[in-house]
Amino acid sequence: MTQVAIRRARPGDAATLSELGRATFTQAFGARYRREDLEAFLDQAYAPRRIDAFLAEDAFAAWLAEADGEPVGHALAGPCRLPHPEVTAACGELKRLYVLSGWRGGLGSRLAQTALEWLERDGPRRIWIGVWSRNAAAQRFYRRLGFEQVGQYHFEVGATRDDEFILRRG
Repeated sequence: MTQVAIRRARPGDAATLSELGRATFTQAFGARYRREDLEAFLDQAYAPRRIDAFLAEDAFAAWLAEADGEPVGHALAGPCRLPHPEVTAACGELKRLYVLSGWRGGLGSRLAQTALEWLERDGPRRIWIGVWSRNAAAQRFYRRLGFEQVGQYHFEVGATRDDEFILRRG
């Protein structure tokens, strides 16, 4: 069995995170959107320059899961920017948590735990995440980690407006 290592991403990892982010988002949700809407979203959300900006800022952290040096999953955490009236500057957010389809089964939990520990490195605080309203498996996963639904919002990819649940822990 191949060992999967999780390491903190560095500024030189932006291109890798960009490619992996595009691949994992497309695997998870690509069939939901018109091709041109998906491409425009991926070009904006997973642009290497945008990921570089996250990696350069102390308030954010990203992790890469690698199997024999090949990226198979990633997580991103930082300040919460979800549209909920109880979000404050002290809140953290698990912004992204994706694993390639062939690597699911425990790796997501390891990545989530790594990100959650980083978010709480200075002590307990409220942590938030947005999850698609129709992704029951993800909702169960986050409930096991202590999250509860406290709101909802719309996540837009081109002409598609997905109903998203806002989950909070703490």
